[in-house]
Amino acid sequence: MKWGKWMYKKSLGILLCGVLLSGAGGGTPSALAAAFPDNRPAAGAVKSFGDVASGQVAAAAAISKKNTAVTADAVPQIIKAVSPSVVGIIGKYTGDPGSGPDDRYNLTHGSGIVVKADGWIITNAHVIKGLQNAVVVTSDAKSYSITASYLDEVSDLALVKINAKFLKPARFASAANQIQVGEKVIAIGTPISFSLRNSATVGVVSGLNRAVDAAYRLIQSDTAINPGNSGGPLVSMKGEVLGVNSLKYAAVGVENMGFSIPADTVQYIMNQLFKYGEVKRPSLGLELEESWSAIVGLPAQDPLTVTKVVSAEAEKAGIAAGDVLYAIDGHRVASLVDINEWFKGYKPGAAVKLLMQSDGDIVTRRLVLGQGDPLIGGVEAEGDGDAEAHTEE
Repeated sequence: MKWGKWMYKKSLGILLCGVLLSGAGGGTPSALAAAFPDNRPAAGAVKSFGDVASGQVAAAAAISKKNTAVTADAVPQIIKAVSPSVVGIIGKYTGDPGSGPDDRYNLTHGSGIVVKADGWIITNAHVIKGLQNAVVVTSDAKSYSITASYLDEVSDLALVKINAKFLKPARFASAANQIQVGEKVIAIGTPISFSLRNSATVGVVSGLNRAVDAAYRLIQSDTAINPGNSGGPLVSMKGEVLGVNSLKYAAVGVENMGFSIPADTVQYIMNQLFKYGEVKRPSLGLELEESWSAIVGLPAQDPLTVTKVVSAEAEKAGIAAGDVLYAIDGHRVASLVDINEWFKGYKPGAAVKLLMQSDGDIVTRRLVLGQGDPLIGGVEAEGDGDAEAHTEE
């Protein structure tokens, strides 16, 4: 680029010198003068050069404008658009034995997401459980008392109702499989102090399908999630809610490891709570033990072992302790979370076929699903060293 610019200047200088020399002498016209009998450059040539220069400037301006549009940060506009759908929730936590009835400053708080314009809000179950005289504060600083609440502690989700109208519901992502690791995301909530409502942090999706101290798979991100962020949204660059922020790893040496309940799980739980006021989950009627590989997180497809037969339907199906479970309706399962995720599409009373091993033989058992809590692993998730998973209210 520098060479080309230098050559252009050098050529232009030669042209100007030629013109000046031909006009200074009184002898025979030079070749340049012969080309321009009146000793002046042709008007067309000058205009052509000017057109080229003007075109280059216009093209550069257009490219610059385009690049500016492409590189413009959309985060502020997304936060502005989503924030009216995010609320703060505060109240007195009755589960603290050290809190006296007159201690008006002993409060706890969390966040929530508007899901219906008439006052329905989704949040975490651990935010609402044990919360007395709870108040919901919307982004326009209006306060409302909670008139109804439905909790599902297994998924750590809850629905609460306030007497409000014309709220702005959030848009939830429809397809969880469209999320990519490395995708930029925004967390909005009420960290640390209730006066910090609608605070936003930005990060990326760190991992998907994480089985971390939960019944269902979670989204991992490195957005800063602090106490009070629980129940708030994890938002995509499309302005859609990818998940509900729920917990994080907290320990010395552990940084930016937060987890969110994916939108598809949130929708599954909400639909059940709206319809029944509870979550009616199908149950195998079995107690199952994961393999060592599944517990430590190795990428293996080892089966699960039946440790106890709980329901009469399971006994009727001929299942016994010590049997091994490989698949449900042709779907391979290697962990308890696998079963919980697969059962989102089933209802109690449905019949399933189990591929199992019993007394050394591979057999198929037909089982009618009962109703009950999902399968929960007995080993809690841990991070490096002494890191533990904590819910953040």
